[in-house]
Amino acid sequence: MAPSLRRTSFSANLAMLFTESRFVDRFRAAAAAGFRAVEISTPEMYAHTPAELAAELDRHGLSCVLFNMPAGDWKGGERGIGALAGREAEFDAGVRQAAAYAAALRCPRVHCLSGLAEPAERSDAVYRASLGRALDTLAPLGVDVLIEPINLRSIPGYYLRGYEQAADTIEAVGARGGRTAKLLFDIFHAQRISGDVSRLLREYIGRTGHIQIAGAPDRHEPDEHNELNFPHLFRLLRAELGWDGHVGCEYNPRAGTAAGLGWLERSGLE
Repeated sequence: MAPSLRRTSFSANLAMLFTESRFVDRFRAAAAAGFRAVEISTPEMYAHTPAELAAELDRHGLSCVLFNMPAGDWKGGERGIGALAGREAEFDAGVRQAAAYAAALRCPRVHCLSGLAEPAERSDAVYRASLGRALDTLAPLGVDVLIEPINLRSIPGYYLRGYEQAADTIEAVGARGGRTAKLLFDIFHAQRISGDVSRLLREYIGRTGHIQIAGAPDRHEPDEHNELNFPHLFRLLRAELGWDGHVGCEYNPRAGTAAGLGWLERSGLE
């Protein structure tokens, strides 16, 4: 029998879950709901010092398994700067900032957003060079650099928009400090990019550093009210593919975070 997933296998994404509370209070809310790990994709985190965030993690017995690097002018519509020519100095400063947070939070992986750019020779070169420099800084610290294909309906114009493109990027950058870049495999984005999620997981699990989930097409709870069969996908991850990492809950609750967590029990995953 395949090992079952437990709540300790999941990480609560503090950009989407527990948003009924202000950012710093979401750590407490996640712990109270039974989570033992969190991930942070909101730029709000950089309004707090690494020491402040580390104290929240320690206070509530949580680990941070992933966070996003600085991503440019988020409020102004930017979604990363890794592939943007002319922003290299700003990107490198963001890598150094991410390194300081990763050390303080004891976080083993960070996500490097590419930004809004058309795939082309120039943006390919810029992004690959950016990832190489990020690896040069972060790999010696034991931190993985992750890249995530994002569907163009959710973020129109996003540069990294497909799995073959992401795999080619990882291959082109190669290893730095004994590590390569890895995939952040978001099942919601995979479904909207191409569907055929089981095949994509089988093909790319070896390059994957973290997995995220949300129901499709509306990005709500990964329960029975969506077009994906999550019990099947969880069995695939554990029994066939041997995934033993966290699974990030990055979805928009339909009617409050706590009210929507029943999908864990109803799916028989605890």
